[in-house]
Amino acid sequence: MTAPRHVACVMDGNGRWARQRCLPRTAGHRAAEAAVIDVIEAARASGVRWLSLYAFSTENWRRPSDEIDFLMGLIRRTLRKHALSMCARGIRCRFLGVSDPRIPPGLAQDIADLVELTRDNRGMTLTVAFDHGGRRDIVEAARNLIRDGVAADQVTEESFAEHLPHPDTPDVDLVIRTSGEQRISNFMLWQVAYAEWVFPEVLWPDFRAEHFHECLGAYRNRERRFGDVRSPNPMVKGNR
Repeated sequence: MTAPRHVACVMDGNGRWARQRCLPRTAGHRAAEAAVIDVIEAARASGVRWLSLYAFSTENWRRPSDEIDFLMGLIRRTLRKHALSMCARGIRCRFLGVSDPRIPPGLAQDIADLVELTRDNRGMTLTVAFDHGGRRDIVEAARNLIRDGVAADQVTEESFAEHLPHPDTPDVDLVIRTSGEQRISNFMLWQVAYAEWVFPEVLWPDFRAEHFHECLGAYRNRERRFGDVRSPNPMVKGNR
């Protein structure tokens, strides 16, 4: 059975992981790095062609300033630590968002450098949603349509999607949200319209390849009808 083409992860539970251990929230964020690297490799080895990770939302700017500063530094160190490894594995790295002026210039430059370094890779595409909001993306697509002078009666789902950030990104097939929480949280709202969702109870810092494979197994056991009463292909579950 083939893997889903596009898997997205809402990496939830870092704070609770730390609280359960009587540690500061920052310890949970630090521990999350191992999960990120494990999931990236598990997805690549499983044949997933697109992997999207929700790292920082537009709403996360409301968090305490010391936690935000820690996250910015952690993300920068993580990018620098793993950039060459991502490139060697043929992974193309992209970012969704990254428009807020509060992003430190050094981090913004490291992001641009990683994107350029991996731009020509043809393996899995890793999209990091950082300073991302699904509603903001939809508003920006509408603005782009207006700027391009597209008449209202000429707007279609296809033309609208072409004005979203990274319009070549395929729809998400599977969303994994860890920690048992069941919310969309403003994540890739257009792209997850027909995604299957799974909600493993494990907190993100403890999430590993075996958990990822369990989620893929749950996906493969579902019939995707896309509004029809029958599966598009009754012989194949979990795939388009």
